[in-house]
Amino acid sequence: MSDQPARWSRATVYPDMWADPADDPRTDENTAPDGELATLQDFLTNYRLTLRMKCEGLDPEQLARRSVPPSTMSLLGLVRHLAEVERDWRNWIGDAGPLPKLYGRRDADFDDAVAEQAVVDAAFTDLAHEQAATDAALAAHPDLGERVGEDAIAVRELLVHRIEEYARHCGHADLLRERVDGRVGQ
Repeated sequence: MSDQPARWSRATVYPDMWADPADDPRTDENTAPDGELATLQDFLTNYRLTLRMKCEGLDPEQLARRSVPPSTMSLLGLVRHLAEVERDWRNWIGDAGPLPKLYGRRDADFDDAVAEQAVVDAAFTDLAHEQAATDAALAAHPDLGERVGEDAIAVRELLVHRIEEYARHCGHADLLRERVDGRVGQ
């Protein structure tokens, strides 16, 4: 007997995929993004969907389950972390003083990701709010070459960095989800 879950996938067409292509909300074979900005936004949207998909169907305990000691990483912690990161990116866009940390002290996004439904609900609400606020702030700067904020960072760099952040953490989410219930896939 092992306490490790068996590996499984809901996909029937390709067993190494998260979902069958016809059921995957990240794929739309009928439309491809046109232009650099649309392409970057499409990649960001797909990684955001991937994170949500990796969290679907889990209860608060499963979402808050830590990977392996001494790590404090969990799926719920990743959701809270990305909400915190979205907020922080707005500090790079504007010239105003920095926004306060969403969860207070450093690493509270992971450390305080506890198995309570209210914490889970708040985390997903916070993430949606912070994503929308950062999207709105960047939408005011459609020229990818425009330099914004105190450090004069190109909008393109901010968008690419957001994609990179989500991509990295979706990799973590793959491993965390497999550890929780054995579900695998891209």
